[in-house]
Amino acid sequence: QGQLLESGGGSVQAGGSLRLSCQASEYTSRSKCMGWFRQAPGKEREGVARIYTISGTTGGTTYYADSVKGRFTISQDNAKNTLYLQMNSLKPEDTAMYYCARATNPFCTRSMQSQLYADWGQGTQVTVSS
Repeated sequence: QGQLLESGGGSVQAGGSLRLSCQASEYTSRSKCMGWFRQAPGKEREGVARIYTISGTTGGTTYYADSVKGRFTISQDNAKNTLYLQMNSLKPEDTAMYYCARATNPFCTRSMQSQLYADWGQGTQVTVSS
């Protein structure tokens, strides 16, 4: 299992932007899902976005939770083994610990159940004030 390290979190006022990065320590198979999750205090962990690329296919297939669709963009740089989450028009309800994760279960293309993701980073805190 490769290690994942998130960065880019911080405090920002509502309407601001942040870009989160997730650096993988080893080469990542293009057939695996990479995802971003978040968890606010007292709330369940929720899937934010995922990207899936299959070998021999260009680009990636993305998914976004309804709460972030149109504001967040997930992307990856395979050459750098890095996953990104661009967050625009941030809202106070976006405040949470954000985690990047890597799935080994092929069902990750259909679901963002946390149990499908075997590798997790330590998280980076995002705080949005009103």
